[in-house]
Amino acid sequence: MRPMTDREIRSAFVNCSKGAAKRIPVPRDLDDRPWDDLDFLGWRDAGAPDRAYLVTRYEDRARAIVLRSAPPAAWQVRRSMCSVCLTAPSAGVSLMVAPRAGRAGQDGNSVGTYLCADLNCSLYIRGLKDAGPSARLPEVITVEERIARAVTNLESFLARVHR
Repeated sequence: MRPMTDREIRSAFVNCSKGAAKRIPVPRDLDDRPWDDLDFLGWRDAGAPDRAYLVTRYEDRARAIVLRSAPPAAWQVRRSMCSVCLTAPSAGVSLMVAPRAGRAGQDGNSVGTYLCADLNCSLYIRGLKDAGPSARLPEVITVEERIARAVTNLESFLARVHR
């Protein structure tokens, strides 16, 4: 992924108003991010831990979405697998819900998927961050094939947000 600026990220949001996008707390360390190793940039809102944001290239444009996650009830806590990178990290997996883009989102329609709670899917796939013991099942495919699969899985979710 090529590096992005604060302005590019804010203008890329598709499922919130321009005013809301201006208020989103974009990470201040954009220059220090490992852009070459990222398929998407994801971060949590430090002021509202139930909010998360994700930006990537989709259909040859920068696209960003607002996500929400609810803390699981005690009976729901179990090890889950991320739908994008197929990892079950020790940091956990959260059901992330995104309002749909356009009129559908304004009417309250949303879509969800399970994502790594820390949104570090790209680093887990590449082995640059330890996901913990037994977090990944043994596979015979290459890292490049895992990356391609994760990108396809993410694009599938983004397509559901854009419908």
